Amino acid sequence: MKFYTALSLFALLAGNATAFSAVAPKSTPASTGPSTDPVDKTMSGIDAEGSYDPTEGDYGALQRNNNDEVWVSQRARPRRNRKSPAIRSMVRENIVTPSNFILPLFIHDEDFNQPIDSMPGCERHSLDSMLREVGESFELGVKTFVLFPKVPDELKTNYGEEAYNPEGIVPRAIRMIKEAHPEAIVVTDVALDPYSDQGHDGVVENGKILNDVTINQLCKQVICQARAGADIVAPSDMMDGRVKAIRDALDSEGFTDVSILSYTAKYASAYYGPFRDALDSHPGFGDKKTYQQDPANGRESLIEAALDSAEGADMLMVKPGMPYLDIIRRLKDYSPLPIAAYHVSGEYAMIKAACQNGWLNERDVVLETLTCFKRAGADIILTYYAKQAAQWIKEDGLY
Repeated sequence: MKFYTALSLFALLAGNATAFSAVAPKSTPASTGPSTDPVDKTMSGIDAEGSYDPTEGDYGALQRNNNDEVWVSQRARPRRNRKSPAIRSMVRENIVTPSNFILPLFIHDEDFNQPIDSMPGCERHSLDSMLREVGESFELGVKTFVLFPKVPDELKTNYGEEAYNPEGIVPRAIRMIKEAHPEAIVVTDVALDPYSDQGHDGVVENGKILNDVTINQLCKQVICQARAGADIVAPSDMMDGRVKAIRDALDSEGFTDVSILSYTAKYASAYYGPFRDALDSHPGFGDKKTYQQDPANGRESLIEAALDSAEGADMLMVKPGMPYLDIIRRLKDYSPLPIAAYHVSGEYAMIKAACQNGWLNERDVVLETLTCFKRAGADIILTYYAKQAAQWIKEDGLY
């Protein structure tokens, strides 16, 4: 073995490539870690005689440059724009910041917080706890919040009258937030399911969800929320024509500055289960497929977007998020309005479960997921990770 090593060194110094390739390869001692030796970019003498050399022949896959190093003759090398953190940061196409986030908050009329088993890390907040969460998130740059109430069963009816009770939990929560944090943006959910004894988003008759009667109730709901100080109302019910009616109701009462974030493409998805656990709002019968979109349909979302835009929506939402990146992209390409994506409870629960089992790195996968929403075209991201992601972004020096 020493003979081959000495001969190989002699051949290399003499520049005799033929002699060099004719000797047996140098043995490599067992390594205790990755090699730190410089790489011989001529790539000569590392293989046994007769091995394939990509630089040889009239049609070699590679060439040799002026230094006799193996060389791919290619002017455009995209990796040049990835070679350092500074350059990657400089040319990054999409950047997520806390200002893109809306933090959903589950609230209830109790003096304690209730953990949500199917959404580890999330809980139903007391109103005092809600204020603390808003304050802490606000300090991290998250300034927009959407409220979802857990309503006691004894207050639920088919008509959902509690939805427009001026002393209900949502109007009180709005007033508390606006008093403590006047610059916070408060978004309200507009639908009857948290208030319905049927567990559906609208008024029910003989197993059918009534469209126009439901909208009548939603108009009362948004006016109640606007009077309490809501900045944005977000109809999630998927009734036909509700955006126009809500816009007219707001404008006629003088709330022309209240925005509408419409759940434009809300799918009848299996990803909502943990959310319904959080609000105890599972459908009392059947499902929601007669008013939420079929997951198999993509072009249909353009119909909804056209209607919502014409009826006065200020922003359009796609829900769920990750399984529907194509829909986000379609709406972004179609509409000049801001596009929102809802990173829903089922998506959150899956990431949490995988991370708790040690299968994924939570920080990395969450920030990648949120960036994917931005890349697909989302300007706004509703995510239960808003506060934690804002902290990670701050630690990375991106905000």
